Amino acid sequence: MTKVQAYASQEKGGKLQLWEYELGELGYFDVDISVENCGVCHSDLSMLDNEWMMTQYPFVGGHEVVGKVKAIGSQVKNLEIGDFVGLGWHSSYCMTCEQCLTGNQNMCDSAVGTIVGRYGGFADTVRANMNSVIKLPAGVNRDNAGPLFCGGITVFNPFVQFNISPTARVAVIGIGGLGHMALQFARAWGCHVTAFTSTESKREKALKLGAHDTINSRDTEAIAKVANSFDLILSTVNVKLDWNTYLATLKPSGRLHYLGVVTEPLALNVVPLLFKQTSISGSPVGSPATIAKMLEFCSRHNIEPITEHFPMSQINDALDHLRSGKARYRIILDRE
Repeated sequence: MTKVQAYASQEKGGKLQLWEYELGELGYFDVDISVENCGVCHSDLSMLDNEWMMTQYPFVGGHEVVGKVKAIGSQVKNLEIGDFVGLGWHSSYCMTCEQCLTGNQNMCDSAVGTIVGRYGGFADTVRANMNSVIKLPAGVNRDNAGPLFCGGITVFNPFVQFNISPTARVAVIGIGGLGHMALQFARAWGCHVTAFTSTESKREKALKLGAHDTINSRDTEAIAKVANSFDLILSTVNVKLDWNTYLATLKPSGRLHYLGVVTEPLALNVVPLLFKQTSISGSPVGSPATIAKMLEFCSRHNIEPITEHFPMSQINDALDHLRSGKARYRIILDRE
């Protein structure tokens, strides 16, 4: 039996402390990853606080894992011991449902979350099914790659999902943990990119990250001037906004796509949707094939998240930093 040293919380919202557990027998299709580093996502906080009413304690978070394969089951053919790999939100899929069989494993009803009912990557070892473990291509900086496996794929997936044209005009609402990667992807995709931000200090950063121009999201006159401008708007915020104002900036057949978790009901005027044939949508992370495609795209275009690093022993400080809203823009825990 493999003993795992992890950081776990024993109760809702509790501090994470060193905790040991034993992995069971290695399954035929299992992969054990020796964790080198792990991103800290806001979803880890949501799970720690049981906001989604599905957390089990002891809770070990961490679903933006980068590490080295240390053991493989007898039927694992796509990976070898010593490979550098990543693991994201899902640790396994059923591989028999319609979604799995059509390459949409991220929509599998039986998909198992890496930190849902099991123990994640805030540890020295994490186990997952071989179909969820993605080999890192050459050219991807593994020191900063962790956030790509959740935040990165979340904002990359719509470009593939909706077959976005490189001539499209794309806007991003919110320049934070998701938005700063969305700007990079949209620019490298070939799109004309606009950043909506309420923080003047982020304007120059948005331009450096790939935005061609920026709009102050608190300036209603400035927003009104870009009516009928965008093919796609990616909303990465988790707060309520005047969504009808943003709908007015869409071109006919444009799309407002939600990536941030807004928990309040959307107050939308249906008339513009009808007459302009616009769409409202949302999406989770992507399939393993789309994750692999994203990694190749990052390698080709030198895209990586902007990160802050903490030693894993300072995990509670890292969580507090994220909770305070001061992270710029993703946090990574380095195993010591």
